[in-house]
Amino acid sequence: MPRIAVGVEYLGTAYIGWQRQAGQRSVQGEVEAALAAVAAAPVGVTCAGRTDAGVHALGQVAHFDTEAERVPRAWVLGANTRLPPDIALTWARPMPADFHARYSALARTYRYHIVNRSERPALAAGRVAWVHRPLDVGRMSEAAAHLPGERDFSAFRAAECQSKTPMRRVTALTVERSGDLVTITVTANAFLHHMVRNIAGLLIAIGRGDAPPGFAAEVLAGRDRTRNAATAPPDGLYFTAVTYPDRFGVPQPVSAIIPA
Repeated sequence: MPRIAVGVEYLGTAYIGWQRQAGQRSVQGEVEAALAAVAAAPVGVTCAGRTDAGVHALGQVAHFDTEAERVPRAWVLGANTRLPPDIALTWARPMPADFHARYSALARTYRYHIVNRSERPALAAGRVAWVHRPLDVGRMSEAAAHLPGERDFSAFRAAECQSKTPMRRVTALTVERSGDLVTITVTANAFLHHMVRNIAGLLIAIGRGDAPPGFAAEVLAGRDRTRNAATAPPDGLYFTAVTYPDRFGVPQPVSAIIPA
């Protein structure tokens, strides 16, 4: 059966998360319903990474198998006419049978956006986190330098995380400021439940001066979630990109504009 991959962009504020759940609005449920209408048959999609309630995506990738014969543009335009305004397909293309949105991925990238000023944001409400106390990006960057590598991230996983292992390989972690907007960008082979939000929570605490930069290394080595800072809210988190082997030709997303 032919396999199709699609890029999905969404604002997660109104949804329980990516994963379909009975009686709840999910991104997966909306995407499947729209694609089923285009295919004139049921469609089940598999994504590169499930996002939680309130988390957004710029570069989500999903695949589905279908006997329906449609050109890529028809999948995109047809689904987008049926999707709500806060979800859109950005591309579609046929894939070889061995492509898998989750298991073929080499790396995933998330960004966490923070408006750092005394006044709360209005235009970006629900789309960014807000920290009113000044953040020292230098301290945050120094702390972030302790986390890349193949590590045991037990101190950064949610209690309900179902992963069989806490080991993850973080290949890049940066903290940057542009005016009032502070952005944490992290790339890894995969992520534990709430891992990025827990990294963001720790870096925010250190940036506010609640702990020294070296505390990040202590938390990581301690493998104890209770020693870590509070989990950062979902509003500022974006699933921005998935990296696949070049042979699949998966498009890279265009950067979103985050109003601050």
